[in-house]
Amino acid sequence: MTSPRTIVITGASDGIGAVAARALAGPEVNLVVVGRSAQKLAPVAADAGATALTADFADLDQVRALAEQIREQVGAIDVLLNNAGGTFAPSLRTAQGHEPNFGINHLAPFLLTNLLRDRLAAAGGALVLNTSSVGNRFGHVDLDDLDYRRRRAFETRAYGTSKLMNILFTRGIAQRWADDGIISAAVHPGPVATSFGRDSWFVGLLYRTPLRHLATITPAQGATPLIELANCGAAPEINGVYFDRHRANGRENRQAHDPKLIDGLWTASADLVGLG
Repeated sequence: MTSPRTIVITGASDGIGAVAARALAGPEVNLVVVGRSAQKLAPVAADAGATALTADFADLDQVRALAEQIREQVGAIDVLLNNAGGTFAPSLRTAQGHEPNFGINHLAPFLLTNLLRDRLAAAGGALVLNTSSVGNRFGHVDLDDLDYRRRRAFETRAYGTSKLMNILFTRGIAQRWADDGIISAAVHPGPVATSFGRDSWFVGLLYRTPLRHLATITPAQGATPLIELANCGAAPEINGVYFDRHRANGRENRQAHDPKLIDGLWTASADLVGLG
């Protein structure tokens, strides 16, 4: 008898994460869904027959606690879908004092994934799927100022940079963890009409007005590339690939393949979250 696949989805309380959770659920799937709000997550978990865990990714201590809870629930992880995040005003700071686009969109999933590495390796072929964005093209990674201590942080640039970091992290996994049978891909789901941007004035303005219906797609449409990739599992041909929706090798920031940035961001991130 085949063991059920274990899938962990963060950012599953609404939007594309909730759609993906309901679509990937089934009798042959051990599903763990993660969200910031227990109240919003509960109906998703009920519909999907999933284990619900809560954590605020603006606090890395909660991410560490989440990793321990997941480890208590599962012995192996076949798919880790890092979907939590959004766009945030750079003037805010996380619990650990990080610029929020950097801290929530990059450092939190970086920490969680590293803490679950052995569970991913135990699957004998696992996929880490990182939700990125076409906004990566507007980013710029400066390894000497990741938290915008010296530079002025513009919202679109800070968000785009965090989404570029998702791709660099994806390629770091592809290079470092291949011997563990762990592969990784990044995907831009499209301009989805969800609660994305709720903590941002600039981007949130579009997403909170009727204009969003002219410029966005539905959560069901946005979730389809994530669902398809999750169902592919650990397919070697997608390792390190950035997908623009369903299209492999989407248009990227020119920093996205820089080996010095891939390694440098990994090393700096590990130091910042206490893994170094």
